[in-house]
Amino acid sequence: MKNSGSKPNASAKAETIYGLHPVRVLLERHPERVVVVRLTERRDDPRAKEIEDLARKKGRPVQRVDANALKQSLGDVAHQGVIAEISPLPPWSEDDLLEALQTVKDPLLLALDGVQDPHNLGACLRTADACGALAVIVPRDRAAQVNATVRKVAVGAAETTPVVAVTNLVRTLKLLKEAGLWIVGADAEGAKPAHEADLKGGTVLVMGAEGAGLRHLTKQTCDWMVRLPQLGTVESLNVSVAAGMLLYEAVRQRMGPAPGK
Repeated sequence: MKNSGSKPNASAKAETIYGLHPVRVLLERHPERVVVVRLTERRDDPRAKEIEDLARKKGRPVQRVDANALKQSLGDVAHQGVIAEISPLPPWSEDDLLEALQTVKDPLLLALDGVQDPHNLGACLRTADACGALAVIVPRDRAAQVNATVRKVAVGAAETTPVVAVTNLVRTLKLLKEAGLWIVGADAEGAKPAHEADLKGGTVLVMGAEGAGLRHLTKQTCDWMVRLPQLGTVESLNVSVAAGMLLYEAVRQRMGPAPGK
């Protein structure tokens, strides 16, 4: 059960994505969601032409716009002269998530406890998609939500990996625990190294906010806490880097031993 199988939310306000790669990915994977593609008037290079040709091939309208007007509407972002207005998909609820668990063997999920930087959320989404995570869970309040910046950093993963915004993260983690998943929190003082934890079954990896880490109540909800090896002098890793390391540790374990081992 993935976002790609859902229908666009026609009643919701259109969202904006920008950048060559995110716009191309959406045109390739979900052209029905693209309302209009806008290119700056001076972009006539091959990459922009590829976007324009793809949009017309998919039957999506294309407009040429003034670069200054585009900057005024988007602000100081690296839009690369390419934006698209898209129809958003209905977000997943807790019920959608619990239903999806029934369709996947040994699901892998990522939960972010109050991560506020949209760049970090986008990077986490990109890695979660690469690692086959079923969904990414975030609190509805005081945490980054999917927006144009997240979509650009995620380079297409925001369209394939559902983000579940929940009212109470601890409550959701308890529901997932009751559904048979292990809740594994990451902390520099974790009781065991990540490679010694069993991440092969249904697992929720829980990462803390930038600087603050996991909240106390979130830690109490975890079945166990793990730590990543740090051999240098830095105090902590960026949350998206740490999430990537932990997700790939889970993938490594699930792929089994290396040949000849």
